Amino acid sequence: MRRVQYERSSGPEVLEVVAAEVPVPGAGELLVRVEAIGVTLSAIRRISVAQPLRAEVAGEVVAVGDGVDGYSAGYRVVGVCDADAYAEYVLLSVDQASAIPDGASAVDAVALMRSGLVALGALDTVAPREGETALVTAAAGGVGHLAVQLARVRGASWVVAAVSDESKAGFVRELGADEVYTYDQLHCGKQADYALDGVGGSDLGNTLTGLAEGGRAVTYGSSGAIDTEDLLAGGKTLTGFRIGRLAQRDPARYEDLRQEVWQHDASGLLHPVVHAEFALDDAAAAHAVIEQRTNLGKVVLVP
Repeated sequence: MRRVQYERSSGPEVLEVVAAEVPVPGAGELLVRVEAIGVTLSAIRRISVAQPLRAEVAGEVVAVGDGVDGYSAGYRVVGVCDADAYAEYVLLSVDQASAIPDGASAVDAVALMRSGLVALGALDTVAPREGETALVTAAAGGVGHLAVQLARVRGASWVVAAVSDESKAGFVRELGADEVYTYDQLHCGKQADYALDGVGGSDLGNTLTGLAEGGRAVTYGSSGAIDTEDLLAGGKTLTGFRIGRLAQRDPARYEDLRQEVWQHDASGLLHPVVHAEFALDDAAAAHAVIEQRTNLGKVVLVP
């Protein structure tokens, strides 16, 4: 089979396709013939610390390891592969797997599931109330474009979206955003009761600026320094969120979120958008799109 790997830490250009053996499933594992792979910013950042590429994958189960119940060859699944995810065949822990409903494609599954879980989990953490104003940063990205829609589903009366470039404004407005700003313009918009922050880093302070007094923010972006005076003076709160931690701490709630994502998709309330599909050989180009923040929706690899 073919697999993408890298031998030195650098940018996307170090990714290369090599020949590799098809892995053998161990206890509690599924061997999946991959049909789609979700490209994310977190996977890109892992290049710099020389770790195996981790990503969401979707495809068909071709073999199962000992102790696996509920899945067999022929099942179509989606889930997070913890290592060597950029490949034609991967090993997927049964605990990470979710059945793909009939009628849903593998590409839609990777555009929807992990990103939708992050968006819903962040919403749960911020505990939105009916009629509140929501702020979503990185609103045109894989998670953000779903968060804009889900904020409305969860009762937001007004959604403010933040993007890296004004050219993305039309895209997020079509998804339901009422106002769209770049990060340095957030002080100009309607102040939000809560924020879902997918950017972090140096832009995290701008997210807090976009909050009303007493506002709550949840960040699932990268770490970044903030001026705590804004928190103190405005009575604001900031909470960090990681979907993997939720899966480990509360697997029942994690499963509830998975079911909710599929329900919203089936009902037409949630529309995953795929920016582009890239061949496995073009993994570097796919990563470059994410790094440059030019994507509108999810970027997907198709082996």
